[in-house]
Amino acid sequence: MVSSSGVIDTHHEIGVRGPGVATGRSGSIGNVFFIEEDFWPLNTVLYVKDFHGNDPRFVFYLLKHFDLSRFASGTGVPTLNRNFVHEELVNTPVFPEQQRIVAILDEAFDGIAAAKANAEKNLENARRVFESAFAALADEFDQRSWARTTVADVALAKKGSIRTGPFGSQLLHGEFVGEGIAVLGIDNAVSNEFRWGKRRCITPEKFKLLSRYRVKPGDVLITIMGTCGRCAIVPDDIPTAVNTKHLCCITLDPRKCLPGFLHGYFLYHPTAQRFLAEQAKGSVMPGLNMGIIKNLPLLLPPLDQQLAVLQRFDALRAETQRLESLCRQKLAALDALKKSLLDRAFSGLL
Repeated sequence: MVSSSGVIDTHHEIGVRGPGVATGRSGSIGNVFFIEEDFWPLNTVLYVKDFHGNDPRFVFYLLKHFDLSRFASGTGVPTLNRNFVHEELVNTPVFPEQQRIVAILDEAFDGIAAAKANAEKNLENARRVFESAFAALADEFDQRSWARTTVADVALAKKGSIRTGPFGSQLLHGEFVGEGIAVLGIDNAVSNEFRWGKRRCITPEKFKLLSRYRVKPGDVLITIMGTCGRCAIVPDDIPTAVNTKHLCCITLDPRKCLPGFLHGYFLYHPTAQRFLAEQAKGSVMPGLNMGIIKNLPLLLPPLDQQLAVLQRFDALRAETQRLESLCRQKLAALDALKKSLLDRAFSGLL
């Protein structure tokens, strides 16, 4: 079966004899697929019914060359209008020339696909090395002096040092305003580093009622609703702000644990990952709460060793980001090369 995103399953009946060319009718407009075998198109797909003596793969490349989105119409979700496509005038070479162009494009696109797969593999390998590095760096130290403790034990010895935001009628969506005191939510931590997303604010008067939920520089934020298990550190330049109920906010005792160490430990250390996986077993939906976070087992080195781990980890992070940037540049260049080849092929320059 063929959907707007490509071949997704099998069907016991033949809908269209292959080979065929199909594209998304709505949603994934512009995704063009070549199907070698007989196929069954779903109603989200438009397909070429008759090639009129043209090479099927030539037609496939021709449609990939088009910007099919310009043939879309309708309000809401745009829909590809096949009548607009039918009216498009194109110059098609004779069949042997079509085959020559197809042979060149097939060879070039196979090479580009292999290069993209290699770049994507390198990108994934870099990420895996980075994600396993935190525990590896920690293992280089003599851990006999490390404390076996919990997150609750390294929080500041003060009421509310581990807290979620206001629940229920304490903070209603209708109370958000355009300017005022910032309200932090999942979007600020979902990338595992603090980022400003859509600004949500409350009035200074409302903040007076919610001041116990104020976040502070160096607090560790963990998402506990929606997209769970993401973690970020509140930056030093944070303005006055509170967090929503979707976040657990931890103020650490600076004499015990560095925010960066807890951040890396929570995200990447196998002890933390095993604990969180075990807590999720049997749940209808994956989720976290303050009790789980407070009881998270923590292998805690002295502060000087925490700092040493973080310095080396940050250096590896910078190198990983550099490699990721190079890989993305290569992927973008390969996509540009595909477009350039199609432009040359259908302007008689190939």
